[in-house]
Amino acid sequence: MAGPLLLRSLWSTARKSLSSSPPPPPPSFLRKPCLSQRAPFLLSRAFSSATAAPSTAALADSALDPYRLRNVAVIAHVDHGKTTLMDRLLRQCGADIPHERAMDSISLERERGITIASKVTSISWKENELNMVDTPGHADFGGEVERVVGMVEGAILVVDAGEGPLAQTKFVLAKALKYGLRPILLLNKVDRPAVSEERCNEVESLVFDLFANLGATEEQLDFPVLYASAKEGWTSITFTKDPPADARNMSQLLDAIIKHVPPPTASIDAPFQMLVSMMERDFYLGRILTGRISSGIIRVGDRVHGLRNKDTGVEKIEEGKVVKLMKKKGTSMVPVDSAGAGDIISMAGLTSPSIGHTVANVEVMTALPTVELDPPTISMTFGVNDSPLAGRDGTHLTGGKIGDRLMAEAETNLAINVLPGLSESYEVQGRGELQLGILIENMRREGFELSVSPPKVMYKTENGQKLEPIEEVTIEVNEEHVGLVMEALSHRRAEVMDMGPVPGNVGRTRLSLTCPSRGLVGYRSVFSTDTRGTGFMHRAFLTYEKYRGPLGNVRKGVLVSMGYGTITSYALMSLEARGILFVTPGLETYDGMIVGEHSRDTDLDVWISIPFTLCIIFQILVAYLAIIAFLQINPVRSKELTNVRAAGKDENVKLSPPRLMTLEEAIGYVASDELIEVTPKSIRLRKRYLDVGKRKSMSKKPKD
Repeated sequence: MAGPLLLRSLWSTARKSLSSSPPPPPPSFLRKPCLSQRAPFLLSRAFSSATAAPSTAALADSALDPYRLRNVAVIAHVDHGKTTLMDRLLRQCGADIPHERAMDSISLERERGITIASKVTSISWKENELNMVDTPGHADFGGEVERVVGMVEGAILVVDAGEGPLAQTKFVLAKALKYGLRPILLLNKVDRPAVSEERCNEVESLVFDLFANLGATEEQLDFPVLYASAKEGWTSITFTKDPPADARNMSQLLDAIIKHVPPPTASIDAPFQMLVSMMERDFYLGRILTGRISSGIIRVGDRVHGLRNKDTGVEKIEEGKVVKLMKKKGTSMVPVDSAGAGDIISMAGLTSPSIGHTVANVEVMTALPTVELDPPTISMTFGVNDSPLAGRDGTHLTGGKIGDRLMAEAETNLAINVLPGLSESYEVQGRGELQLGILIENMRREGFELSVSPPKVMYKTENGQKLEPIEEVTIEVNEEHVGLVMEALSHRRAEVMDMGPVPGNVGRTRLSLTCPSRGLVGYRSVFSTDTRGTGFMHRAFLTYEKYRGPLGNVRKGVLVSMGYGTITSYALMSLEARGILFVTPGLETYDGMIVGEHSRDTDLDVWISIPFTLCIIFQILVAYLAIIAFLQINPVRSKELTNVRAAGKDENVKLSPPRLMTLEEAIGYVASDELIEVTPKSIRLRKRYLDVGKRKSMSKKPKD
């Protein structure tokens, strides 16, 4: 063990000693083998020396010089400080920041404190223009990372100096290294009391090992390391917790970007070509396409057309004129007259091209390679809300409007696939329950009513063997909760890979596990309850592996309503002993609606080969237990009124607070024979078949 640690220490020491001067570019005979090993579409993205300026004699305007540009993506695990870092960079360069987390422009992003969609902005620093791309950190939004890494030449890898690299860090770093990006390691949150210089060296070693395991080149392994406190707004090339007053800014990070990230290697004399990586809609301009210009110059008024690759060859989609060119500077969109190769711009004028298509001059008939995305892992079925309470809250109720909205979402989000189903239903495939939950939340805020099925894992079959998606899970909990967490995950077919104390946190334990995606559906709320809100869980897709078998008991039975009307306190008072309630008095209910969780499990053991008399008794007992497991109740039962006064007639009804589920909790809770009724004002759980007789007959059929 001492050998690798010594080599890593010598490498780190040598790299730090050379960080003051830029390394000389390698000879051309050393660079050619590296380039030949890459994919053909990456040859144009080869590394260029950041110190060798190209000839600008042929440039009519210095503003179009690609050497001025630096395209950089900010990648990190969730909650490691990407968006806060972007705020400080914008302020350092003079941008007007209206509020904290200025890059989180979507309302759901500000409410939940997470980044959902990738965003591009431009800042100016020392006569250079930096196109910065803010990316999500959650594994469910990995498609946002995959589609933007092709626009940049460098990446700032933000790592929490206390937590170190986690599951999503590995995912985003693998994508950056695959596209040949030049990384810059930024150890954030070094101002915390538990973070020391030894801890930073340990995290740097872990990141170096991660680079090596992911197949980084020698040029990528020679990454610069900076220390930062994005919250306080400063970076440093040496470890410190309290920099001088004149150094409490982000200038050292901006200088490192100019120094270590190469400018785009693009030909400004070639015909115009651009791969669309983002798309949005404007009521006035129509479809706005955003992407990185691969070659040439684009001006307002130019004739362009959209192209896409098909099995039969390149297909022309539409021809039109560039109506407007725009560039995001700071937090505002600024119109521009022209843009050159290597720049990231937004254009309006075409109505048909979308993400993955090519926009080029009319004489160009060659489409650029599209972005490769990882396949979806789960699917859910969206359908029309057919409950007795349908149509009371929403304005978009029909299957046609639901289908149009889902198709529009699939056009702007390549990580989501929409497949039409039977009876006005649609199968929506995505990366995780959070991603699909965000889509459902956006639809209900737009006035949609729909019914949603529980998520199903997408299996694969190779060589006659059933494969399922496996995720890498990192958990950090207090020591007293380790046993409870491991017991719950054992029922979900998880396997422990590593376990140990958390550096700098006494009494905390970190677990690294692999678990099937189906086992993690709905576990986050259970995890929060088991750890009393003190635990952290992060997950990321790992690979497809052999099917690990059925899950254990992860949920109890439910309480199903058998009445239609308004729920009364009198009826709920007698039901509290049966389990946990999901509803409050005054709400509307109907036959087949789930109003609580029962205290018993739904699984029943059946005995055979018993005497006839005992068989009859046993069948009666089984029928009774089946009714108890899915207890048919009447929550709308009211107290009968009489004109006779008696003691105890007017007793006060005191109910325990109900368990009110959020949308994500409901998605993880429902079973295969249940649905989620989503309206703009409420979220209800219900049985797929509302009639009790239909449910009993369907329960006897074999499950898939």
